[in-house]
Amino acid sequence: METTTLQAEVRATRGKGPARRLRAEGKIPGVFYGPGLQPTSLTLSPKELTHALRGERGRNVVFKLSLNGKEELAMVKDVSTDPVTQELLHIDLYRILEDKVLEVNVPLRTRGKSVGVVQGGVLNITRRTLPVRTTPANIPVSVEVDVTHLDLKDTLSVEEVEFPEGVECLLSPKLTLAIVLEPRKATAAEEEEDAAAAGAPATEGEAPAADADKAPS
Repeated sequence: METTTLQAEVRATRGKGPARRLRAEGKIPGVFYGPGLQPTSLTLSPKELTHALRGERGRNVVFKLSLNGKEELAMVKDVSTDPVTQELLHIDLYRILEDKVLEVNVPLRTRGKSVGVVQGGVLNITRRTLPVRTTPANIPVSVEVDVTHLDLKDTLSVEEVEFPEGVECLLSPKLTLAIVLEPRKATAAEEEEDAAAAGAPATEGEAPAADADKAPS
């Protein structure tokens, strides 16, 4: 199983004041909790966290948390960021077990250009992430689907997606994930407006374009 090592220190102080002081020192406050574990307040490195969360797995990265000489597996449960700078302010880490099933969201990615799009249609993706149930070792980076066969008005549903072994999607099998929409046709009113604009006479007080350069008699 692919993991990312994360160093952490137990912190005794809690509250907004100590948390602000930690951030002023270039550190991030956090909490670690989960099955069979009392919530533990942590001090973490923002550099390590930011680097891991910007990787290809995003928030689905599995951490090997080094804490008090012990190692625990953990995943991100919640993250607080500054609304302006997007800097990490606080992180919740949840204890996971290697052999226990968990639920996560994974990105849905499309591959290829559909037949319908080549004809002028528009591929509409209804969901960008898929909720799945699996063990930590089987969490896919993403679920990829080939859309090249989709013609105009064709749809792609959950049951048509091939998920990796050991990965179960939690959505209804009939749920539509993608559809190729037909090119939008202008309404009769819009066509009339366009025709009127094209043949509209010059505005009162303006000389017709053909006579604009004629000298006055």
